[in-house]
Amino acid sequence: MYRLHFTPDAASLAVRLVLEELGQPYEARLIDRAGGELQSESYRALQPLGLIPVLETPDGPMFETAAILLYLADRHGGIAPAPADPDRAQFLKWLFFIAHNIHPTLLQLFYPDRTAGPDCARQVVDHASTRMQGFLSIFDRMLAEERPTWFSADRPSLMAYYLGLLMRWLAAPGARHSFRFPPSDYPAIHAVLLAHEARPAAIKAAGAESLGPTLFTDPA
Repeated sequence: MYRLHFTPDAASLAVRLVLEELGQPYEARLIDRAGGELQSESYRALQPLGLIPVLETPDGPMFETAAILLYLADRHGGIAPAPADPDRAQFLKWLFFIAHNIHPTLLQLFYPDRTAGPDCARQVVDHASTRMQGFLSIFDRMLAEERPTWFSADRPSLMAYYLGLLMRWLAAPGARHSFRFPPSDYPAIHAVLLAHEARPAAIKAAGAESLGPTLFTDPA
């Protein structure tokens, strides 16, 4: 059985969503973030940078969100093209587009001080906002033109759960932030996220972490 180290509404939610979609049994272990567990020796043995998520698997502990999701897809099937599938190359290309462009740019928006210090935070946010707009527009246009089966409203997709989590944060970042990227601005993405947040796996995961029913498209 898997063991997911999590905090509510963190990157671990993407892993929980996929585990629920796959119907895999797992233990969800709440991290004592306020108590400093992320800096503890025991947690750093699982995740050397002290970040979330960690999934303990039969093959050892896994970290990095995209790596965990791809591992689960390859191990259990059904939520991504298999390694021999002709669609695999396109799927991998866009999965890593999200992991290496959208996800880190989101972190720059939320934590600009980490990128260039507090004196340059405004410039970091402005630059990251422009980049984020470009990345989301590129992905949305690709969906509208290519209509890939591995990111559609008709079947569950690990990539939709991953991007859905990121869009959740971008849609309602909080009063202290000046940026907002509602999924409704990106029609092709929005249609897929609407379908995925209505799936039983998403409803169950949202309930487990006390999140609202419109998990991706209109977060509370």
